[in-house]
Amino acid sequence: MTHADSENLGAPEPPSGLKPATKSGYVRRLYDWMLHWADTPYGLPALAVLALVESSVFPLPPDPLLIALCLGATYRSLRFAAVATVASVLGGILGYGLGAVVWGSVSGVFFDFVPGVTPEAFAEVQGYYERWDFWAVFVAGLTPIPYKVFTISAGVFAINFPVFVLASVLSRGLRFFLLAGLVYRYGEPIGAFIDRYFNLLTWVFTLILISGFVLIRVVLS
Repeated sequence: MTHADSENLGAPEPPSGLKPATKSGYVRRLYDWMLHWADTPYGLPALAVLALVESSVFPLPPDPLLIALCLGATYRSLRFAAVATVASVLGGILGYGLGAVVWGSVSGVFFDFVPGVTPEAFAEVQGYYERWDFWAVFVAGLTPIPYKVFTISAGVFAINFPVFVLASVLSRGLRFFLLAGLVYRYGEPIGAFIDRYFNLLTWVFTLILISGFVLIRVVLS
């Protein structure tokens, strides 16, 4: 996938407060910069770094770069997904550590400069943790909800660490391996489709997945 090709793909919906007014806006330029790594020998390291920092500070998800790399070398799709998963989970652990250890002294910096990280988002996330715990992290890791808000707040609110890691591994792994598997199986047409409708597809998939768990629980109860 070339840089020119990326212009034909719709950028996924950015996190809250980041939607660009025009195609030439800040997010569009950041999106193009992220995709350009697919045309370099450093695509895989770039994917690892972006997946790592997206879990705590970077505003855009690594999925577009993952799709571009899979399209360029479909036989390595599962490897790309594995790297994205491991790096993202490690980034989530880093975010958890930031929340648990240094949040009191850096919270103002995050609220001012990290998109999606706001006092209102933290208050809302605390309510999610009180009610759903594991599922709050799982849904955040699988959907376009800013994952960084949940990783950092999990440390702030001292969420059970093994539960946090398990939810992160399952959700991030499911998300990245599903994307890579679809591109591997169906090629460029499905890659363009996923990139354009990424937010909608992840919400629909999450709804179906959770509905399945609820149905199983009802049947077995």
